[in-house]
Amino acid sequence: MSETENAVGGIIREWRSRRRMSQLDLAGEADISQRHLSFLESGRAAPSREVVIRLADSLDVPLRHRNRMLLAAGFAPQYGERTLADPSLSQALSAVKLVLKGHEPCPAFAVDSRWNMVAANDTVAPFLAAVEDSALLEPPVNVLRLCLHPRGLASKIVNLAEWRAHILARLKRQNETYADPLLEQLEEELRGYPSGVSQGRVIHNESSAIAHMLKLRMGGSILSFISTITVFGTALDVTLSELAIESFFPADDATRAVLTRLAAERPAQPNYS
Repeated sequence: MSETENAVGGIIREWRSRRRMSQLDLAGEADISQRHLSFLESGRAAPSREVVIRLADSLDVPLRHRNRMLLAAGFAPQYGERTLADPSLSQALSAVKLVLKGHEPCPAFAVDSRWNMVAANDTVAPFLAAVEDSALLEPPVNVLRLCLHPRGLASKIVNLAEWRAHILARLKRQNETYADPLLEQLEEELRGYPSGVSQGRVIHNESSAIAHMLKLRMGGSILSFISTITVFGTALDVTLSELAIESFFPADDATRAVLTRLAAERPAQPNYS
């Protein structure tokens, strides 16, 4: 059996383990026999292109890793991967910017799969101005590092312990999905930052909240936000499939009033891509 056939078997087994699926469960989802799946994983059989695609669908493998599965099995990749500057992505990026602009005066930004900011609306600028370490604003700006770094926005987050736990749990789930070594390094780095518990801050009980809230101290005000994540649900390009928009909504009238005021004062939006 060739090295590529053994390689794809290992990839299938790895993703099945990540999805916590038995061979029987995956075989049923992909409409193949458990015996055949066992042979594929051990390298005693070679999958067809159709079977690789069905297994990837059943395992909900991200597009980037689907291409790797196909290559490991000896087939050409199915999904393109373009840079954000590619003209073919211009309409999709225009849609992203339209969403960001339409969300004003509330803050919103777009990130890639590693949480590097690729675009932001003008309302984000006053919050970035509060960052102590200007090196954190050098492109590519990683929004998770910016948020939890002690010289980033961490000192401004009133409920740092809760928000940090939320961010780390989200990143852990993403690492289980994407299997990206750089994301794993980022998670390890963020876990080394202060938790907020030992800094004398009041820990807010959010058990009655409808969502995880971000509470930021800006000037003499405490702003409360809830957030949503938007992705391209029909993407067939690797880069586009990994773009996400995080939008923050005011959780109270006081926050809404401050955002309305800031909208009239906001500086020009720099380019963080």
